[in-house]
Amino acid sequence: MGLTVRENSPVTVLAIDAGNSKTDVALLGGDGQVLGAARAGGFQPPRIGVAAAVDLLEKAVRDAAADAGLGRLPKARHLSACLANVDLPVEERQLTEALEERGWAEAVDVRNDTFALLRAGVEEPRGVAVVCGAGVNCCGMQPDGRTARFPALGKLSGDWGGGAGLAEEALWYAARAEDGRGADTELARALPAHFALDSVYALIEAFHLGRIPPGRRHELTPVLFAVSAAGDPVAHSLVERMADEVVALAVVALRRLGLLTVPAPVVLGGSVLAAEHPQLNGRVERLLAEQAPLAQPSVVTAPPVLGAALLGLDALNADRAAHRRVRRHYGG
Repeated sequence: MGLTVRENSPVTVLAIDAGNSKTDVALLGGDGQVLGAARAGGFQPPRIGVAAAVDLLEKAVRDAAADAGLGRLPKARHLSACLANVDLPVEERQLTEALEERGWAEAVDVRNDTFALLRAGVEEPRGVAVVCGAGVNCCGMQPDGRTARFPALGKLSGDWGGGAGLAEEALWYAARAEDGRGADTELARALPAHFALDSVYALIEAFHLGRIPPGRRHELTPVLFAVSAAGDPVAHSLVERMADEVVALAVVALRRLGLLTVPAPVVLGGSVLAAEHPQLNGRVERLLAEQAPLAQPSVVTAPPVLGAALLGLDALNADRAAHRRVRRHYGG
């Protein structure tokens, strides 16, 4: 059974940032005060279905209401939901309908979770964000409502890289180096050594047979960066290609929104970019300086739920004081 909602509520914005691994929910008053918050697991409708995924959101919303000292959820004026795995307009419509059915708010706005990072990193809804975490994605927006976005469905939609993609590439090159099909690379020693194994063959076998859980493949990415920093040319080329992909996404989004010829923020986030590896982030900044000289890159580490909250306040034309209050709460 869904949550019972109550009219005449003190809650103005219900903000949700739902990623693949975690979900953050915040209830805001009209002055930007965070009344209650909660965290839950990841949001993965492609794996468990839309209804079950929204049920998980409901638990987090229920917990946030309890944190606010509310016996049941007051009906918010606006629901701002920035959700992972919502990459296509048809998916946005599907999730919007599902959330409208729950009756948590008078108005519902669903976006890909990349928009939460972008809004968290800019003073107004204007600029471009590139997320490089487990995967890679990019979005942009203008105050007049125009947006730029990409399907971000992996190789199917032309994407390359992200933490998972880099780990896969590193293992591919290491395997070919060890068996002679490719050039030698220190990755062939460093990757298995990370798991206390003596060969890439042993590492492949361990992954294939499940002795090392698939979720631990992400541990290969920091090893790749360490090997690159030590001067290995194969690892170095992969890190440079990742930087090239980040810049390609940013420049295309800037161009689509008419922001190439004016100063514009370029927000960088996600676990890979937030780690600020000098080779990766340094090359991103150099290439942006060449291809988009007026771009203003910055790395944002504030929680993306801040961006979802700000988007909700934007939709209600809240004053600047409300925006500043929620920023102070989240350290943004």
